[in-house]
Amino acid sequence: MIEVRKLVKRFGLKTVLRGLDFQVEQGEFVALLGPNGAGKTTFLRILATLSRPSLGEIRVAGFGLPHQAAQVRQKLGVVSHMPLLYGDLTAEENLRFFGQMYNVNVLNQRIGEVLDLVGLTSRRRDLVRTFSRGMQQRLAIGRAVLHDPEVMLFDEPHTGLDQDACDMLDKVLRDVAARGRTVVMTSHDLARVEDLATRYDVLSKGIISATSKKSELKSGNILTFYKKALAGENG
Repeated sequence: MIEVRKLVKRFGLKTVLRGLDFQVEQGEFVALLGPNGAGKTTFLRILATLSRPSLGEIRVAGFGLPHQAAQVRQKLGVVSHMPLLYGDLTAEENLRFFGQMYNVNVLNQRIGEVLDLVGLTSRRRDLVRTFSRGMQQRLAIGRAVLHDPEVMLFDEPHTGLDQDACDMLDKVLRDVAARGRTVVMTSHDLARVEDLATRYDVLSKGIISATSKKSELKSGNILTFYKKALAGENG
């Protein structure tokens, strides 16, 4: 579903991604781990068509980037650090706008389902600029799943959420995975991703330095795996 070969991303004289290789099969849930500044957000922005690679080959859902970005966007749901919503529209109007862009069937019904899913039914007619940061993130999650995309990209999605919202997001992630969708999520919360993901990849020094399937690690050993990856001990 995602295939990346020899990906390089430079910002002026600074090289962030250094020949990165990355493959994800349909239905996998990959937790992308790594220290701050490792390039995780940069990598997800490239997969999300929000940034162009300097070098390398990228295919998402069978389409190549960057030249088939429009086709890739139809297959994606994205949640980033910033909600990127329209503050002068209501929650319902935001979802309707994006739903029309994606030609969502039975849109009124689907909007109701999504607002209920993210706990915003009672605020559906309120302007988004009146929402707290956590509520905006809830709506951004709803927008990402609205069109039931094949591939979902989550960049630290739990940031700014209270415990109830984090539990809601975990349920959304499990439901998405149960339907066979492909998920890539960055996170610093090792305990959470150990529970959610089926595979763990560590991005360090511009490449994937280690990878492990959940079935290959004993419970609670993700921290050991992560530390060894950063130390270059996982091969």
